Amino acid sequence: MTFILFIVGLAFLILGAEVLVRGASKIATALGISPLIIGLTVVAFGTSSPELAISINGVLSGQADISLGNVIGSNIFNILFILGISALITPLYVTKQLIRFDVPLMIGLSVVLFLVSLDQTINFFDGLLLVIGLLFYLIVLAVLSFKKGSTENRSDRNSLEDQTTQEELNWFKNIILVAGGLALLVLGSQWFVNGAVSIASYLGFSELIIGLTIVAAGTSMPEVVTSIIAAIRGERDIAVGNVVGSNIFNILSVIGISTILAPSGIPVSEPIIGYDIPLMIVVAIACLPIFFTGGTINRWEGALFLSYYIAYTLYLAFNATQHDLLPIFNYIMLYFVIPLTVITIIVVVFQEMVGKSKTPPNQAH
Repeated sequence: MTFILFIVGLAFLILGAEVLVRGASKIATALGISPLIIGLTVVAFGTSSPELAISINGVLSGQADISLGNVIGSNIFNILFILGISALITPLYVTKQLIRFDVPLMIGLSVVLFLVSLDQTINFFDGLLLVIGLLFYLIVLAVLSFKKGSTENRSDRNSLEDQTTQEELNWFKNIILVAGGLALLVLGSQWFVNGAVSIASYLGFSELIIGLTIVAAGTSMPEVVTSIIAAIRGERDIAVGNVVGSNIFNILSVIGISTILAPSGIPVSEPIIGYDIPLMIVVAIACLPIFFTGGTINRWEGALFLSYYIAYTLYLAFNATQHDLLPIFNYIMLYFVIPLTVITIIVVVFQEMVGKSKTPPNQAH
């Protein structure tokens, strides 16, 4: 019965997010909002809503480790696994706005989360600041959308309207979709968390490991589906924007709102401060040089991301069970794989910069 509730809960989460995104996207389209902004806000927030539902439920039920581990694990999963899989399907195009604004913001917020965690508690005041930051982020995106302006916005809106029937723009129907999606998320999150905790606890895993792996991957399924479909359809900027936007929303809204609702804040354990949050920061920083190289994420870069997520999952499994292979695994990663990766990225970025410097001015423009 526990396993059935776990599966049904996960299905409700995915279905709820899909319904919520569909209804909210149609409302946004009816209002004439830019597709890029829809990807960074409506789609990103909608696909992050399972994380929000899971985290709130975890906080209210006294399982705060799942709440924080869910966000950290989801952010790592989103970049390494989702971008990795999507880039393997087709090289992903990265817009200048993502490189200049959204990715640096994602890195900055990851550092902020680390700083507010140093006292081993994310308190009400920290959560309030994150929620205020969310409001400012939405305002900045609205301003950027407005500046992009008239021509791009009109052409995007016209192309969307050509594909949208009158029924799809029915306000009542879309509001029902949003409300129904939220209801499925709330119910699904409760069943999913209870099932995941029971199963993983039976297998001897801690709540933190559960949050970093099972719950994080499960609640990121909407992002997986959205980005893969976007990559297959050639909507590459949406595939990347969905991941970056989701990571930003995870920190600002999921952690922020969960902390405000937590009676005594969210406790942060030493392993999270010493390993998991720094890893999340490193993964976020790794996006910049890879995004910088030609404005695309190539297939080999996607394979690199994916292989690192597999290595991260193996580490969590070895560490949780104190497997005999853990010291050997750590040695290989620390002294061979990571240095080789850093050297490769530096060489690629250097070649890219040299190539740009040799480009004649008339061709650069």
